[in-house]
Amino acid sequence: MPEKKADNRLAMFKEIKKMLSKYKPPLVANSDFESRYELVSKKEVVIAGRKRSEVYFGAAIIQSNYVGFYLMSVYCEPSLYKKIAPELMKTLKGKTCFHIKTLDASMKKQIADAIKMSFDFYKKQGWV
Repeated sequence: MPEKKADNRLAMFKEIKKMLSKYKPPLVANSDFESRYELVSKKEVVIAGRKRSEVYFGAAIIQSNYVGFYLMSVYCEPSLYKKIAPELMKTLKGKTCFHIKTLDASMKKQIADAIKMSFDFYKKQGWV
């Protein structure tokens, strides 16, 4: 019988949470639990003609067999997909969710770079 692979989702979640937390403040944790961490910008803005009191930024959420790393900037500005490292892009499922199953040094750097790119985009838009 094959040996079961160790479940390291909690460790990966904690690492991604730590990377996201570097932007708090000015971002605010909307959810901060053992398996779910979400950041928003609490700023009155108008997006697409609609007033908003907060703008969702990103999250890390432990899922059944991966850690979901969510990044809303790529949904808001699809041209940002081109700036994300190819290895990280291979984990993208849908529009904003990256399915992280392994978190080596290279993937950590790619996630950190994507978070910074997203934060810089939000700053440029005046959302933070």
